[in-house]
Amino acid sequence: MTGQPHLHRGNVAIVIPALNEALRIDEVVSEALVYSEHVIVVDDGSDDATPDIVAALPVTLLRHTRRMGKGQALRDGFAEARRRGFAAVVTMDGDGQHRASDIPRLIAAANAHPDCIVNGARLKKRGTQPWYRRIGNDFGDWGIAWGCGYRMVDTQSGQRLYPASVLALDDVPGEGFVFEAQILISAARKLGCGVVSVPVETRYHCADSDEQFRKSHFRLFRDLYNITSHVIGQVVSHGQLLRVYRDTRAHPPVIYDPGADTDAVLAPEPIQGAG
Repeated sequence: MTGQPHLHRGNVAIVIPALNEALRIDEVVSEALVYSEHVIVVDDGSDDATPDIVAALPVTLLRHTRRMGKGQALRDGFAEARRRGFAAVVTMDGDGQHRASDIPRLIAAANAHPDCIVNGARLKKRGTQPWYRRIGNDFGDWGIAWGCGYRMVDTQSGQRLYPASVLALDDVPGEGFVFEAQILISAARKLGCGVVSVPVETRYHCADSDEQFRKSHFRLFRDLYNITSHVIGQVVSHGQLLRVYRDTRAHPPVIYDPGADTDAVLAPEPIQGAG
């Protein structure tokens, strides 16, 4: 029986890790405030105007005096949310790619699937996603699913809802983007926590749009290597590789999108820039 309370805007905090996000951080935070009065921004040692912009907004600002990585920014944001007694946290990146308007859908999915991590999976308009990001995401999905014991989609998304039980995990290893992979594995193994995906649209710079985004902090080969080598170590250390792999393939992704055709949602779209 779940111990998760009913989630709503009053007991869910929004945590935004930020590194040199002056281009769009005002917009990101302002939109987040529409859906929760409780926004926590963790500035990871920015050397642009990011902290000054955030300091002028009605949010909680935590600052790192030097860059410590996205993993530590999330840990610090989670610790602040726990200290203040929130029942869950929604994470968003500070670059404007995520839509705050998807937050109510993440909360609805969490209430329908208590004690699960809810993942904002970039399944809408996937054709706008750069081809190299799609390849990296698909490869990451395969490995991280093996580590968790069930299949999922878009394990690299930074827009997620974590229940309080997951926030309380205080020994999640991994730094940078590895942390976001490992927290899924730790939650699955230690808490029996599942992942539910809500289809969302993520914005990228496109030739037919004048929207501007800063260059992604994710470096495909470096970060995918770090994530892959870490996850392989986790899978091997867990043992029983073939049995776990068979069990993983037998558990399809859980998609929460009431009224939608799940098969259509998961159907591949042409990759931008490929071919």
